[in-house]
Amino acid sequence: MDSLITAAAHALAAGDPLGALNRVALREDAPALALRGIAMAQLGDLVRAKALLRRAARAFGAKEAVARARCVVAEAEIALVSRDLGWPQKALEKARATLEAHGDPVNAAYARYLDVRRLLLIGRLDEAERGLAELNSAPFPPASRAAHELVVAGIALRRLQTKAAREALARAERAARHAGIPALAAEVENASLVLNTPAARLMARGEERLLLLGEVEALLASNALVIDACRHVVRNAGTVVSLATRPVLFALARTLGEAWPGDVSRGTLLARAFRAKHADESHRARLRVEIGRLRVELRTLAGVSATKRGFKLVPRGASEFVVLAPPVEEDHAVVLALLADGESWSSSALAIALGASQRTVQRALEQLAAAGKVQSFGRARARRWMTPPVPGFPTTLLLPAPLPSV
Repeated sequence: MDSLITAAAHALAAGDPLGALNRVALREDAPALALRGIAMAQLGDLVRAKALLRRAARAFGAKEAVARARCVVAEAEIALVSRDLGWPQKALEKARATLEAHGDPVNAAYARYLDVRRLLLIGRLDEAERGLAELNSAPFPPASRAAHELVVAGIALRRLQTKAAREALARAERAARHAGIPALAAEVENASLVLNTPAARLMARGEERLLLLGEVEALLASNALVIDACRHVVRNAGTVVSLATRPVLFALARTLGEAWPGDVSRGTLLARAFRAKHADESHRARLRVEIGRLRVELRTLAGVSATKRGFKLVPRGASEFVVLAPPVEEDHAVVLALLADGESWSSSALAIALGASQRTVQRALEQLAAAGKVQSFGRARARRWMTPPVPGFPTTLLLPAPLPSV
């Protein structure tokens, strides 16, 4: 390897893409193409970066399997950053195996981190943890250790384990500082902001207040019965009743929870659960049926008793009833939560991350675009959607992942 290629590689490792380009910008050989691709990726020109890396992979000879594998790993990282969740994971796994077989453990581990980060992004936390458990970051350079700790923190945040998240972020900050890469340090700092951003809204006894992520964790560990409007579950003392597929029952439970310890009139329940402006006898009959179903679902957590004007929740072991809601509530909030990371997403990637059909996501995006809340660029398959980060908007509680069982 000649001196210019070596110098460019060192510049990239130090987070200096312009310095790397100064050395190889006019060269067309395979190593230079690969380094130019990585430099363009660091500068944010992902389309150009992907094209350069593919040219480099084709230019490397048949005996340069390691170099081609490194190009595949770099392209996989671009796919992750550009939220191309349909990028072939088998290609990344094959590249990782090649790197391991040829004695490149650092890049092989980075390939594993990319796979784990993708699993984290789409909410498959158990698989992400299993993949992370196969890696020991201790012998790796500081940049790789920082990447490892960011993944550890991401999993802990999604599981609402704030102490573990803070510890991982502190380790990531030290590793990033040691690596001396400004972009990596900025990524760690940005991840840390989640801990100091309102994550939910507590509604109890007619009052509301914002909660940080640590306060949400403490609430879920308390003896309160929590009607969680972020995940559409009702939970207390380790018992979780999911009403995610029962929107009418959850609407009734939330309305009763917001009014506790008081009761709620039948008219209010009909308006909230059925959106009935003018209730007739059929609506009232349906309300009785749905209240009966709610009693069955919540039988281990709380009772629902009739009053003169309506219904009320009755404690069954819990110290109090509270409602946990997103700080900002609006239509298609989960889509906005994913877009709040500031990256550009395709509708297909959003569908993968949310576990929804692509057409459902497209309809949501069209409605959000009509309201001026998101914007798109590109056409057909190249179309991407994005929105500037919304200050204080919840991301952690709205993203796909099961809440922990306390």
